[in-house]
Amino acid sequence: MDLTLKIWRQKDKNSAGQLVTYPLKNISPDMSFLEMLDVLNEELLVAGQEPVAFDHDCREGICGMCSLFINGRAHGPERGTTTCQLHMRHFNHGDTITIEPWRAAAFPVHKDLIVDRSAFDRIQQAGGYVSVNTGGVPDANEIAIPKTIADKAFDAATCIGCGACVAACKNASAMLFVSAKVSQLAMLPQGKVEAKTRVENMVAQMDVEGFGACSNIGACAAECPVGISLDNIAMMNREYLGAKATSDNV
Repeated sequence: MDLTLKIWRQKDKNSAGQLVTYPLKNISPDMSFLEMLDVLNEELLVAGQEPVAFDHDCREGICGMCSLFINGRAHGPERGTTTCQLHMRHFNHGDTITIEPWRAAAFPVHKDLIVDRSAFDRIQQAGGYVSVNTGGVPDANEIAIPKTIADKAFDAATCIGCGACVAACKNASAMLFVSAKVSQLAMLPQGKVEAKTRVENMVAQMDVEGFGACSNIGACAAECPVGISLDNIAMMNREYLGAKATSDNV
C-alpha cells in the first residue's frame, strides 16, 4: 500500500515543531506500525536526511516505551493495542496518517516523537514500592490472599506505564496510572503497612509534576492498551481520603 505520513518533527523541547509530510510506497499490510517507520527512516538515511526519532524497546506490547498519537488516538485505532502491536492491515491504501507525540505539559518533547516520561518514574519513587528488610525469603504461600483480591491486584499491576492515559485525557491527568500503582499494593497484605504514606506521597508528587485533575470522562481507560479499569481511581480516592483524615501532614 502507498501512504502519506504527516509526522511531528521537533529538534528539542525548546524549539518549535511542525508536521512534515512524507510519501511512503509499497508498505506491506503485515508490517507493524514501527516497522513501517523503520522503512521510512531507512529511506531518509539513504537520502541523507535525519531519521525520525521515536521510542521503542521490546516491540511486544510489554515495556510501555512506544508512545505515538496516531490519527488523534493514543496508540492508534485499535483498542487494547500498543503502537508496536498495531499492524498496517488496519490502514488502507492511500491513507494519510498523522503521527504525533504525547501532548502533556508533564511530558515535554525530547525530540520528534520522543517525550520525557521521567515524571512517572518520580511518582513511583515517591511511594510505589514495598519496603522489605533484609533476611530470609518467606515462602510465597505463607500469606494467604483470596483469589479475587489477588486477581484484582494483578490486573492493576499490568499497567505498563506508557502514558496513553495522560495523552488521551483532556486534562492530561495521570490518575489512571497512579491509581493502578497505588491499588495493586493497597489490596495486598504486604502493601498495607505503608498504604497511608504511599498514597499521600504519590498523589503529592503527581501534583508537583504538573498533571491535571481527573474529571471522570473515562478517556484514559478507553485508550489504555492493557485495560486498566476506572475502578482503580475510585479505590485510590478512598485510600487518599482515609489517609488524609488521619494524616500527620495537615
